[in-house]
Amino acid sequence: MTAPTRLRNLELTREETRLHGSRLSYLTAGEGPVLLLVHGIASDSEAWRASLPLLARRARVIAPDLPGHGVSGKARGDYSLGSLASSLRDLLVKLGHERVTLVGHSLGGGVAMQFAYMFPERTERLVLVSSGGLGRSVNPLLRAATLPGSELVIAATIGPLTALGRAGVASVRRLGLRVTPDLGEVGRGFATLADREGRAAFLDTLRSVVNFNGQRVDASNRLYLAGGTPTLLLWGERDRIIPVGHGLRARERMPGSRLVTFADSGHFPQIDDPHRFAAAVLEFLEDTEPSCHTPESWSALLRDGPLTAEDPPTNKREGAGR
Repeated sequence: MTAPTRLRNLELTREETRLHGSRLSYLTAGEGPVLLLVHGIASDSEAWRASLPLLARRARVIAPDLPGHGVSGKARGDYSLGSLASSLRDLLVKLGHERVTLVGHSLGGGVAMQFAYMFPERTERLVLVSSGGLGRSVNPLLRAATLPGSELVIAATIGPLTALGRAGVASVRRLGLRVTPDLGEVGRGFATLADREGRAAFLDTLRSVVNFNGQRVDASNRLYLAGGTPTLLLWGERDRIIPVGHGLRARERMPGSRLVTFADSGHFPQIDDPHRFAAAVLEFLEDTEPSCHTPESWSALLRDGPLTAEDPPTNKREGAGR
């Protein structure tokens, strides 16, 4: 890994490009192995602002605003995991990067897993942060937002609720109490829905992965395909949006994965404890060799299927991706 860059020497820039006629904005900084940071729903690249400079001391960090989010284009269209993963692949091609380590938060974790599933030869490692796509349970407010007519409810309530939220935060601070990153980030994301196009993109994205019964997309039966791809799971133990139990179960199903939990963090450990978060990711980068999957080695994993308790490991399985 490259020698660390002094923080004061880092130049964090916002850049943009056009993909298929639509604007895609991203933050970038640093030099070294490429880290692609993928934010969650109703969020944007600013969710990485606290940890990005720390990561960029040893890596080339790219943090896009996903299509339909932040200042990227919000045209009506396909906001499924596959479409978002393809947009990330296209961004990397435009920027001249062949292979990356993906760091995905919440919805972004689902996008990162979809990317690894579709483009294994471009995936060096996976870092899944409070990730979606690993179980059904999710916060009831997100489930309710998928119901018919929710766009009208959001449009009617966003102004009063945003004002109330600002007043509530001010009151909490006057009392000397702590405003958690979860509260701040959720409020910041909700405020972006004041724009009609932003609301439409949010609901299209949400309904592609969540319904009233919970998460619609669950990659649990495909996690054996992570064999040969180093995987780090990061989770806040106080996560009230996607519970830490999803990470515990995923660790058991992902060959060779490791799990790090943050006792005092909720859904946004990268904001709540950015120094520990960055240290965990950089240590993972230094301790692991990138996956070298080819279409042939990944196809072998798929043909072999998941190991069962009765199946001894084979040399073929142990060597996959190396």
